Amino acid sequence: MAGGEHEVNGVHDEGALEGGRVGGDQARCENSDQDGSKSTSNHSMFSVQFAQKLLAEVLGTFLLIFAGCAAVAVNLRTGGTVTFPGICITWGLAVMVMVYSVGHISGAHLNPAVSFAYATCGRFPWRQVPAYAAAQVTGSAAASLTLRVLFGSAREHFFGTVPAGSEVQSLVMEFIITFYLMFVISGVATDNRAIGELAGLAVGATVLLNVLFAGPISGASMNPARTIGPAIVLGRYTSIWVYIAGPVCGAVAGAWAYNLIRFTDKPLREITKTSSFIRSTRRS
Repeated sequence: MAGGEHEVNGVHDEGALEGGRVGGDQARCENSDQDGSKSTSNHSMFSVQFAQKLLAEVLGTFLLIFAGCAAVAVNLRTGGTVTFPGICITWGLAVMVMVYSVGHISGAHLNPAVSFAYATCGRFPWRQVPAYAAAQVTGSAAASLTLRVLFGSAREHFFGTVPAGSEVQSLVMEFIITFYLMFVISGVATDNRAIGELAGLAVGATVLLNVLFAGPISGASMNPARTIGPAIVLGRYTSIWVYIAGPVCGAVAGAWAYNLIRFTDKPLREITKTSSFIRSTRRS
């Protein structure tokens, strides 16, 4: 869901995770991998390096969805032993560890809405969005299939997302919480003044917070792949459009909102080097 500014196959990319992530390390890794091979990578998107990125997205999304949805499934089957706060913590921790695990390889988007939002801002190549989205949905579907084999497909044990109230209520909620998530991702993963090493912690904490208050309303998906995977495997497509339109629109709005308030590319120490930033703004 987050990452640093770099070049991918000759295309400028400052992409994510919901991701988030570990921007500086990713940029250095990308640059070192491309030395001596830029001329060939420019001609074809499907390089070994790109295949590795897709595999990282498949595995990262699989592990994220497996952990989060397993917490839901186990909680339903055991009468609430995991508890709702436990589910929230599981989702937050799963996002955090995946950011630190694959963020330096693929950017750890793990979310089609994040990939799409970065593309609209010019921070991720449009031509790679379909492949990333397919990898993310594949990982989610594989995780959901694994959970179905382990826990069955009883309707009362559904670990996907459906609105608790009206579709409009859940649509608005999904838009807001995905806006929140993407705004944080953009701040910690694409701004060189942020502390990149804390990107995973910040993004994971945002997911935990969102699930705490939005989970009982919409299921707190924030991620089309998180909803589409269980829907495909369990054959339950109730209000699935809510979990595609809400997160995609929210992520795009969140990414652009951060772009609007981005003050400068200069580090904070340069902004405040000669005089107080507050005093300078007062004079103006």
